[in-house]
Amino acid sequence: MTQEAQLEQSGHGLIPGGDGWFVLNARVASWRDWGPLGLYCDFQGAERFPQLGINISVLEPGQSLGRYHAENAQEDFLVLAGTCLLIVEEETRELGAWDFFHCPPRTAHMIIGAGERSSVILAVGVRGSGKGVVYPVSEVAAKYGVSVEKETTEPDEAYADLPKPISVTYRQGWLPNS
Repeated sequence: MTQEAQLEQSGHGLIPGGDGWFVLNARVASWRDWGPLGLYCDFQGAERFPQLGINISVLEPGQSLGRYHAENAQEDFLVLAGTCLLIVEEETRELGAWDFFHCPPRTAHMIIGAGERSSVILAVGVRGSGKGVVYPVSEVAAKYGVSVEKETTEPDEAYADLPKPISVTYRQGWLPNS
């Protein structure tokens, strides 16, 4: 029988304290602020989930989920609130609340907050096996400040010019009321 993981106070919200099942409300979970990459809650403790990555991101207009990239594993995104700009394979699409973007492996993509207010995105991805992400140079992504200047397969290189995310406590208003 799988045991329930205990939730622990991290100083910035609750995190799971080990393996096992748990229920955790995003409003009391620990969050991270990554400056130009917005705010996010990944529901994880000290250890990453081994099979599936999941997070909720809050983006202000112009903030992005990351750099334009393609991974070796599937990712999926659901816009829960607001408006976003999707760059996928050198094309752009507008996304609104309840739009779902399915991203098969090796599909170059990035999502950017757009509109006049913050957007909220649920992101889910299969954990890749080993390395397998590529950050290609993109003319379209560069127009929005989310392209690398030189192609790389190293995340540390792709994000070298950005500050590291810092842990923060959830603030009322980041997520829509239910």
